[in-house]
Amino acid sequence: MKTRGFNLLSWAALSLALVLFDQYTKLLAVAHLKGKTPFVILDGVFELLYSENRGAAFGMLQGKQGFFFVIGTVVVAAAIYVMWRMPGWSSLRYLGLRMCTILITAGALGNMVDRTTQGYVVDFLYFKLIDFPIFNVADIYVTTATAALLLLLCFFYKEEDLAIFEWKKGDRR
Repeated sequence: MKTRGFNLLSWAALSLALVLFDQYTKLLAVAHLKGKTPFVILDGVFELLYSENRGAAFGMLQGKQGFFFVIGTVVVAAAIYVMWRMPGWSSLRYLGLRMCTILITAGALGNMVDRTTQGYVVDFLYFKLIDFPIFNVADIYVTTATAALLLLLCFFYKEEDLAIFEWKKGDRR
């Protein structure tokens, strides 16, 4: 029981720290970029450009706030389940999965905070060179963690490593 409690507490604390950092960057974007010309970091390559995104990551699914709330809630519930079932921090075998879970949670919550308080997500990072959709720190959390998770699931974890997450009838773990 101690391991489970510590897993959940550490997941919550680290996720919260990352959400706070994401929210801080968005506050800076509002304070210094909103209503202003883009701040050029590398001319023609990368700039800071304020945008209000009413969709998902990279501007997809505009105006579907209820849908995003449900998805965010499911992500957090899945993360709680994963952290509950995962061995303690002393098991380095699951460190990658633990970090991916924390990053995905923080990204989902960071953008959920924006959607519930403002009705949109603040985006401000823009790769002008390839005209990539404007994004934010929470999007980076979700995208990098999802890519890392796919790599871990394809090349690192074996089926028996993931058996601890299987739900069995009558299981009380």
